[in-house]
This record gives sequence, C-alpha cells and structure tokens, in this order.
Amino acid sequence: MSIQAEVPYERLGPDQVLDAIEGLGIMADGRLLALNSYENRVYRIGVEGGPPLVAKFYRPGRWTEAGILEEHAFTAELVEADLPVVAPLLIGGASLHAHEGFRFALFPTIGGRSPEPGDRDGLRRIGRTLARLHSIGRRTAFEHRPRLDVVNHGVAPVEALLEGRWLPAHLVAPFRAISAQVLATIADIWAGAGQFATLRLHGDCHYGNLLERNDEILLVDFDDCLSGPAIQDLWMLVSGEGDDLRRQWGWLLEGYSLFADPDPREFALVEALRTLRILHYHGWIARRWGDPAFPLAFPWFEEQRHWETLVGQLQEQLAAMQEPVVIS
Repeated sequence: MSIQAEVPYERLGPDQVLDAIEGLGIMADGRLLALNSYENRVYRIGVEGGPPLVAKFYRPGRWTEAGILEEHAFTAELVEADLPVVAPLLIGGASLHAHEGFRFALFPTIGGRSPEPGDRDGLRRIGRTLARLHSIGRRTAFEHRPRLDVVNHGVAPVEALLEGRWLPAHLVAPFRAISAQVLATIADIWAGAGQFATLRLHGDCHYGNLLERNDEILLVDFDDCLSGPAIQDLWMLVSGEGDDLRRQWGWLLEGYSLFADPDPREFALVEALRTLRILHYHGWIARRWGDPAFPLAFPWFEEQRHWETLVGQLQEQLAAMQEPVVIS
C-alpha cells in the first residue's frame, strides 16, 4: 500500500536531545536511554550531580500548545491535592519548552513496580486513587483536550480504515457491515445511559500506566487525558469472566466508593467503551503508518489474517454489548 511518508522525528537525534536539556541550564552527563514510546519520543537522561530526568518530546502536530498545557495544569492540580501522579517539572517557571521546532517537557524519574492485576488490595488502592482523581476532575472542564464519544473514537477511525484501503478486498463489505452495526449499538447504549457526568480523566488507565510504590498507586503518563465518563478510567483494570470478574469489580468499587459514588448507569458503557478502544487503536496505527517506527512495531497490521480476526472480534463485541451488564 502506498502512503505518504511521515518522519516527524527525523531531525531529533541524541545531540539535539542533549542540546535541548542543556539549553535549560541542566548539565547532562552524556547518558541517554530511549524509553518505549511510539506516539512521542521519551528519553532517560543522566544529569551531572543529580538524579536522572525523563524528557518527553511531543509528536509534532498532535496536540496544540494549549492542549499540552492543559494536561500539565491538570497534573499540577492533582499534585497540589496530594494525589500520587507524575507531573512535569517547572523550570524557569514553565513546564513546556521548545527546541528546534520540538516541544518537550521534563519529568522526575520515579521508581516503582507494576501492580499485580486482579489483586484485591491493589484494586482497592487503585479505586481509592481514581475516586480522588475524579473528584478533582469534576471541578472544572477541559477546553482544549479531546472528548470521548462515538464520533471521535468510533466513526472517525472506521472511516479512516475504509478510506485508506487497509482491508483485503473480500473483507471490505463484512467490515463495513459489522462496523455499522457496532456503531449503531454503541450510539444506542450511549443514549440509553442517560445524562451521566462528563469529567476530566486520565483517559488511558491500564496497568502499564500505574506504579506501586510505598504502598500507594502512582499514576503516570497523562498524554491521553480527555473528557468522558468516570467508568473509562476503571474498566481496563478488571479482566476475566464470571465470579472472578465480579470479584475484581467489587474490590475496585469498594475502594472507589470511599471517596466518590460510582454512577451505576455507566456500567452499561463498559463493552461499548471496549469496542471504541479497539476501533480507535486501529485508526491510530493507520494514521501513524507513515512513521517508520510503526511498520516495524506493528507488522501484523498488513496481514490478511489480522483483519479477519478483527471482523470476528467486532462480531463478538456486538454480542457482548447486547448482553446484560453484570458488575456485582
């Protein structure tokens, strides 16, 4: 498939990274380690006479400056409320900096380990932390960050996949048909849930963005923070089926209920949100395919078997969305 090349980080090499850091008056010691990140470029940088720092260079054109600063302001507000989150450092009174056309931020290096999925005490701690975050998230609204909805996270990715001719010819019609069905079902579920609250969220709250440290749960990487229902920050933290799934939900909500009241209407959104994430994920890869890092990281995206699997997965999600929701 022919696609226009996109090399947003072509001009960003080790010398440019170190020059950017030292331009802020921070003397690097030459140690530079690239960390795992596809959307942005993230580095662990050694600092003379001090602990290492993490530098995140934002993908050009993805967020407006106002959107990035709103992310930073949200994390600063959480830190002010004594929430365990990793916020960008203020250097010269600013959290966002620029160097040779790139915008970047510096963060402290924080140690910790990933929480054990499905652990009772861990889920209770996570629930407490997220409830406190949501209580602050309700105080005001984002103006420059995305909103989680059917159009942005469902309709737009489907259109991008169909227009980009990603699917094998024999799967275009089945994908179009099942996508139309799942999008209509999601819209019905969204409307049926009623007037649930929309608040500022972490937005991408899975175990990879959590650290367990000193018996508390630390939230990292607010790059995808957005507006949406509170359940978006909860559903990715539970897994399994039957009694095991119900137990995990019970532990998570037990902790959450100590600081906030979960809205039971939002439970109906869980499978719809899962389906939107599947569609949005595929749209994201398609949009980034011109970046040389993406074909290397996701070679299966061009394989016929993958798209056959996706059509089947969407059929399964359609059935799951039509089943009664059982949380406890």
